[in-house]
Amino acid sequence: MKFGLIGHPIAHSLSPALFKAGYDGRYPYELIETPDFEEAYERFLKDYDGINVTAPFKEQAFAKADILSEECMLVGAANLLVKTPEGIKAFNSDFLGVRMWLQEVSLRSSEGATSKRTPPTSWAPPPAARGLARFSPVTPSEDRKARVLTVGTGGAGKAAAAAALSLGMDVTLMNRSREKADRLAEDFSRNGYHADVKDLDSFRECFRKADMIIYNIPTAIPQLEGLTDDDFAPGRAKYILEANYRDPSFSPGFISRMKEANPHAEYTGGRTWLLYQAVTGYGIFTGESPDLGKMSDVL
Repeated sequence: MKFGLIGHPIAHSLSPALFKAGYDGRYPYELIETPDFEEAYERFLKDYDGINVTAPFKEQAFAKADILSEECMLVGAANLLVKTPEGIKAFNSDFLGVRMWLQEVSLRSSEGATSKRTPPTSWAPPPAARGLARFSPVTPSEDRKARVLTVGTGGAGKAAAAAALSLGMDVTLMNRSREKADRLAEDFSRNGYHADVKDLDSFRECFRKADMIIYNIPTAIPQLEGLTDDDFAPGRAKYILEANYRDPSFSPGFISRMKEANPHAEYTGGRTWLLYQAVTGYGIFTGESPDLGKMSDVL
């Protein structure tokens, strides 16, 4: 079996090192870097059993597939293509990885856990996958769904919002272009899901109320600097997940200030998101569990 990654640019990608570590180098994994999607796709058809897909090709990969997984139909994008006897099947491991993270932090919060999160020990979903979709109440007498703020509605943002909606969580979409967020909300509505849309001017208010914030914009928005200690919701759990692992928008100083204001707040960086989507995706590729300990060492 032979696997690879298509996208442009991807020379910086950690995927080859992660895949090699996960399977002790038993399977080849190569970068297929070209700005031409059709060229990359033809190379996949000729030489590879499965490929990961990154920007800017996720929607084109979705359109090429013969068979769409349920999460791909909801997100409208694919980042993993696999050859099967029935044709090319598409998956979205961004969705699967974020869903795993959401399940994990929901479970930990419902149990009152405040210790630092560690990577999973298996590529299978955690116990929360068996049905937990409710967030722990702010007070013992209050019962509500988790509030999730998704900032940025590109490919990763769409997958993140869809993952939260699939767990029955209350989702707010926010994007630098309000129109793009509105279109995504309409897409979700056609699939039977409701998501609110807010302008970036409402970031501070939405950040304060949210239990989980999933940040997908590649640069820091000015509104981050305007957050006060009260916005970090002292006294209750608050979780941040960021997609960008090369140049994070949440600086060490910001994270330190957040933790000082609220010791129960947690930041999860893009390398962990990468690990979670790799765990789910590589298992789909090979049908074998990768070695998470060795993959974590790469990160």
